[in-house]
Amino acid sequence: MLKKNPEGKLVFYIAKKDLEEVAESVEFDSSDKWGGEVLLSDGSKYYFEPMDEQPDFPVTLRAIRLDSGD
Repeated sequence: MLKKNPEGKLVFYIAKKDLEEVAESVEFDSSDKWGGEVLLSDGSKYYFEPMDEQPDFPVTLRAIRLDSGD
């Protein structure tokens, strides 16, 4: 699940792992293309299939884990 925190930052949450981290960067982050590789504050990376527009948050999306982080 992805949501925005009160500061407007993107928060990434995985219920099965009880993981909640702020997204430090999103590969494509514009009104006409959103998604790709996402770097979390713990150093781990996930991938969302790029979309034609930024979704309305909160939203549940399928992500692929790219590495295990630190």
